[in-house]
Amino acid sequence: FTGEVRCEAPNNKLDKFTGTLTLRGEKYALDNEKMLLRGCTIRNTEWCFGLVIYAGPDTKLMQNSGKTTFKRTSIDRLMNVLVLVIFAFLALMCLILAIGNGIWEHEKGYYFQVYLPWAEGVTSASYSGFLMFWSYVIILNTVVPISLYVSVEIIRLGNSFYIDWDRKMYYPLNDTPAQARTTTLNEELGQIKYIFSDKTGTLTQNIMCFNKCSINGKSYGDVYDMSGQRIEINENTEKVDFSYNQLADPKFAFYDHSLVEAVKLSDVPTHRFFRLLSLCHTVMPEEKKEGNLVYQAQSPDEGALVTAARNFGFVFRARTPETITVVEMGETKIYKLLAILDFNNVRKRMSVIVRSPEGDLTLYCKGADTILYELLHSSCDSLKEETTEHLNEFAGEGLRTLVVAYKNLDEDYFQDWIRRHHEASTALEGREDKLSELYEEIEKDLMLLGATAIEDKLQDGVPQTIETLAKANIKIWVLTGDKQETAMNIGYSCNLLNDDMDDVFIIEGSTSDDVLNELRNARKKMKPDSFLDTDEINIQFGKSSKKPKILPDEQANGVYGLVITGHSLAYALEGNLELELVRTACMCKVVICCRVTPLQKAQVVELVKKYKKAVTLAIGDGANDVSMIKTAHIGVGISGQEGMQAVLSSDFSFAQFRYLQRLLLVHGRWSYIRMCKFLKYFFYKNFAFTLVHFWYGFFSGFSAQTVYDEWFITLYNLVYTSLPVLGMSLFDQDVGDCWSMLFPQLYVPGQQNLYFNKMVFVKCMLQGIYSSLILFFIPYGAMYNTMRSDGKAIADYQSFALMAQTCLLIVVSVQIGLDTSYWTVVNQFFIWGSLSVYFAITFTMYSDGMYMIFTASFPFVGTARNTLSQPNVWLAIFLSITLCVLPVVGFRFLKAQLKPTPSDKVLLKIKEAKKRPPPPSPKRRLRRTSTRRSGYAFSHQHGFGALIMSGRNMRPKSPFATTGTFSPNSDKHKQKGL
Repeated sequence: FTGEVRCEAPNNKLDKFTGTLTLRGEKYALDNEKMLLRGCTIRNTEWCFGLVIYAGPDTKLMQNSGKTTFKRTSIDRLMNVLVLVIFAFLALMCLILAIGNGIWEHEKGYYFQVYLPWAEGVTSASYSGFLMFWSYVIILNTVVPISLYVSVEIIRLGNSFYIDWDRKMYYPLNDTPAQARTTTLNEELGQIKYIFSDKTGTLTQNIMCFNKCSINGKSYGDVYDMSGQRIEINENTEKVDFSYNQLADPKFAFYDHSLVEAVKLSDVPTHRFFRLLSLCHTVMPEEKKEGNLVYQAQSPDEGALVTAARNFGFVFRARTPETITVVEMGETKIYKLLAILDFNNVRKRMSVIVRSPEGDLTLYCKGADTILYELLHSSCDSLKEETTEHLNEFAGEGLRTLVVAYKNLDEDYFQDWIRRHHEASTALEGREDKLSELYEEIEKDLMLLGATAIEDKLQDGVPQTIETLAKANIKIWVLTGDKQETAMNIGYSCNLLNDDMDDVFIIEGSTSDDVLNELRNARKKMKPDSFLDTDEINIQFGKSSKKPKILPDEQANGVYGLVITGHSLAYALEGNLELELVRTACMCKVVICCRVTPLQKAQVVELVKKYKKAVTLAIGDGANDVSMIKTAHIGVGISGQEGMQAVLSSDFSFAQFRYLQRLLLVHGRWSYIRMCKFLKYFFYKNFAFTLVHFWYGFFSGFSAQTVYDEWFITLYNLVYTSLPVLGMSLFDQDVGDCWSMLFPQLYVPGQQNLYFNKMVFVKCMLQGIYSSLILFFIPYGAMYNTMRSDGKAIADYQSFALMAQTCLLIVVSVQIGLDTSYWTVVNQFFIWGSLSVYFAITFTMYSDGMYMIFTASFPFVGTARNTLSQPNVWLAIFLSITLCVLPVVGFRFLKAQLKPTPSDKVLLKIKEAKKRPPPPSPKRRLRRTSTRRSGYAFSHQHGFGALIMSGRNMRPKSPFATTGTFSPNSDKHKQKGL
């Protein structure tokens, strides 16, 4: 918000507030009742205070806050739909059997009234059918997966523990393991299509390091062996010894010894280079102990440059509004600071004018190479060519480049210039324009010194992670608050952007029409035939429906990237442009949104969720990423340098970005495959089990008689089939974790939801119906008019029931064996143990002893030993198993041979690769060619130089403390009696 607050302070006490506040175009009047004073202090006759402004319930002050929503997976939503379908299927089966009962009772039941009379109260066949409908609802209710949700939660809990226990996702430096903060989203980790990532602290460590430099046409920073060949720098490379400099930063590392030698030999260009770095900046020093310097820089780039100058012998020690103190090679020098020519987005440079102790007037300037090259003296042409080659080399390695130059000033000219500068700085109108003209005037005919190259240190493994995720067909969008140049530099550094791309579109329009034209031009280049009249009309007039239309995926004719700035994104997120934005952006391989607010981050995620049938993941490390994390289907927090807000709002958390590929490609894919296998098997076994009752109704007068023993019905889901499916769902893996990372293409079927969907459910249903037919009619035919070997009949209901349930249990056990890809001791124990328990319980319950003790509860006395001792029974069981399993095996074999999926092809490659030794790890390219990109002062704010010159940001020395603010309630001051 913007506004104006007027305060009255009679007798040095603030007691009255008046003013107005403008928030989102609406003005609010402020008074004492709506404002609360906090921490009022007085310092140098300036009041410093904080205000808490109370707003009504209709005032939306929390512009960047995001609402918390309950997250559910796509499988959850599908399961709810399928359960409703199963209920409808149950009602249909019961209706058919009830109608059948009414017909049978009307046509045949009359002849059985003597020994099979109707129940009391039944007066007609139709009423009997009505009662049988509800009886069959009770009998066939096992088709409804009541225990499904409990089993699903157990599986998710187990897979969550795997994430918590994964040592390969443990970060030892700060003792941070990976953590699954929710147990309801595991399988959705295997279906991610879009990743929305923060930059600072997520992709990078937010640590800038002085890596290389070019001074007077000579490049420094590379290390060469005795034969003159450049070698790769690693942890074993010898570092430069800065022990000669007592004020050096011990954390600073540099490997090229020739630069130190040049400094020690008093090379004039080298000394002037580091002198410039120690003077031309807006850094504030803090020295709590003698020699213990801490630099507070508004830009990490500046901090890195000043630290480099410090280590090479030019130590920035202190500053006042008028002076800068530098220790040059052990000698303390005080330069008089005459002017700071501040940075802004147009100038892309900053300069300082200082007077040396010897009285020399010098202007030192550093800035973007594209800008500074236009200001150089003509005598620097040859040096400029050499420096340009070095800049191209630095930029090719993804380093942030910067050019430095100087100019000796004439005393008379400077006195005239500084007078005009003072007049311009105090002008009431056109102040900025007048100052800019004066800056342009004096920053001419500069003498080139060289260039610097700073590395914004990426987190370990970020480029490899992004490359791997891209191979898994995952699109990565970077949403950052940094400037465009910063975001693009990091994009090149971490392999998001590369020079092999067909084009990188930059959307930076300042009006809605400009943004629309830029987006359309980009889409036209990527896919010229994507323009349809109806689409153009809908976009132009902003037609919308209550339910947004899901856009199909569109393929571009090449590989493209998109960079959009924050102000352009604000226009693009408006109702009449958001469809154009999402169509254009989703065709690009990489999208970078820079200068975005936390609310815009959430809006971008919501936009993709709205128009794309895809699962999204947001990852960040700071409080400004919370709304984005909450909006995405999956939120991942990184416990980094910016507190725990992102972690506390996330669904999963870990310490490094590189762990994301293991979370998705290993744990996510395994969880998704396990859940899909579990659901397919669970529905199959329930249909195969329940529909046998349905077929039996046609042979039992639709009398609601069960096929199986009531004890088998009770123990089927509880004991016999629960542990094998849980074992598969917790331990199964089609390939190991190393192969999952080596072949990211295996992740694609999860994005396309191929392993479990409505069509797969229908196939499971049809397989269950087919198996139920086999499991009923084969035992029925085998038992029909059958005699035992001793001549006694076994064609009775109890023998048929035992044979049918034995066939069923063996068939579903064989089926889960076919579905299991990774055999463990636990799987073997559960499957064989369940079969053993079945036979043990069956022979025990059907024994004479149990019948004698519990006569009414165990009526199947002797059935097990009489039936299962007959060879023809086992032959029928074997025939049932063969007929149930053979079509499944044949279909899978023919499908893999005749119409293999991409996943089948990769699995075949893995099987062939397992026969050979593993290939060596591919070596990464150390360098690449690239266009030059400047990385200067991305975090700078205009006006900071004027603030330093005014001295308002410098605290005066007090007798109470050397730095900081005076607090009368502190323990130290209480001990001194203050």
